[in-house]
Amino acid sequence: MAARAQLRYYRSSPRKVRLVADLIRGRQVEPALTSLQLSPKYAARDVEKLVRSALANFEQSQPDLDVDRVYISRITVDDGPRLKRGRPASKVVRMHRILKRMCHITVELDVREA
Repeated sequence: MAARAQLRYYRSSPRKVRLVADLIRGRQVEPALTSLQLSPKYAARDVEKLVRSALANFEQSQPDLDVDRVYISRITVDDGPRLKRGRPASKVVRMHRILKRMCHITVELDVREA
């Protein structure tokens, strides 16, 4: 049985968050949390909170859980909506469009069999 947590409408581009997600994909929870704490990336702090939330959901559903066997079975970073903003430009163009990207992050935890 797996536990899951989602972070939706996160205000960072999916490309930057995928760099953080690739660090912890398939790893045990404790080493993954340690590497997220030591990572200099901005998104690492929020991904760490999300993994802790998924772990709390797992412990809530299964109180007799052995945390040492829990691993990150799946972590996905999907595109979210874009905020469309503009920046003044030359007289011919008048406005340059700026897309401020968002993403949705999903973490699934599972128990690795012995």
